[in-house]
Amino acid sequence: MEIKKVNELCFDETTENILKELEKTRTDFWNLDRQSANFLNTLIKINNSKNVLEIGTSNGYSGVWILKALKETNGKLTTIEFWEKRQSVARANFKTCCPNVVVEPKIGSAIVILEDLLDEIQKGKREKFDFVFIDANKKEYISYFNLIDKMIAEKGIILADNILSHYEKVQDYVENLFNREDYQSQILDLGAGMMLSRKS
Repeated sequence: MEIKKVNELCFDETTENILKELEKTRTDFWNLDRQSANFLNTLIKINNSKNVLEIGTSNGYSGVWILKALKETNGKLTTIEFWEKRQSVARANFKTCCPNVVVEPKIGSAIVILEDLLDEIQKGKREKFDFVFIDANKKEYISYFNLIDKMIAEKGIILADNILSHYEKVQDYVENLFNREDYQSQILDLGAGMMLSRKS
């Protein structure tokens, strides 16, 4: 007997059409598969996250799933992308699919922007994040974490993609998290491999 592995969330027709178009170019933009995106959406809602940071906007596929979750939690997304052309597509998708959810797009080097965000948090100009999704330059994951660690709230969640597909590039990130007593982590055999970490 075949068991259904996932009951995916269904969106309005406009959003579904946009997601299906983006899914056609998934390998070109390294987007999440739909099952992983559904998990991301569910996790944000389970955690009741209200201040989400995404590193790697791309064309906005994962961002739409995040924003649909934030519509329920009444939250906000801050999303970072190096390439302006990609994020311009994402911004259009966000406006169409989630017009009433707050999005703060950032363009440029993720590390530089993370340093700026951390500075704002330390100066009391911005609240800490309660959920971070990492899906950008794999070699920089550990550098991202060294900054994220200082800007994520207690009981906050970090979800990182491509852990199994690019393990050699993210190995230092994985080993660091597993050696941290203040984080509980688990690698999930989902999509390209995801690592879920919760700060105590």
